[in-house]
Amino acid sequence: MKTPIIIGITGGIGSGKSTLSERLREIGYSVYDSDLKARRLQNEHPEIQDQLIELFGEDIYNDQGLNRPVLAKLVFGKPELLAKLNAIVHPVVHTDFMNWIQKHSAENLLFMESAILFESGFNKMVDKVIVMTASENIRIARVVKRDKVTEEQVKARMSHQMADDKKIANADFVIHSDDCQPLVAKMNKMLEQLLKSLEADNV
Repeated sequence: MKTPIIIGITGGIGSGKSTLSERLREIGYSVYDSDLKARRLQNEHPEIQDQLIELFGEDIYNDQGLNRPVLAKLVFGKPELLAKLNAIVHPVVHTDFMNWIQKHSAENLLFMESAILFESGFNKMVDKVIVMTASENIRIARVVKRDKVTEEQVKARMSHQMADDKKIANADFVIHSDDCQPLVAKMNKMLEQLLKSLEADNV
């Protein structure tokens, strides 16, 4: 029985990850959004809730769910505490992703979008990696517009992310999303290569 190729999509803030995921969904591919799923699991998964309350106190949750601004302040600049947070959340996301793969096992290609694909170790769960890139100015402008934040706030967030060159060094595909060539054309070229490799594997 053939198994789908699992492709990770990553890149820095404002690099175009979500746009690529949207385009892939539009043409019928399934994309697992690990960042969105992690946020949902933090609100809904009893084991995560219990462990986060034990680690941060009951005030970490409110009527809307996890109090993310408070959590962000608590872990900002504290790598040991962030590591503890990730150790609680990532294994649950890992299991959820594996279950998702099983549900979509009849498909040829499956995609996982993750801002922290390498940092979380999720890169070990995929067969190929796509790194999205864009110039710093373009990325900053996108995030300022999208999140209604200042340029300084965006730069602060960027400073805590893995550098693009490290991601690119471990990428199978690199898609630049800030020049004149349409993203769809680049996506189709990548899909053509992926489908060819799939055919070669099944020969």
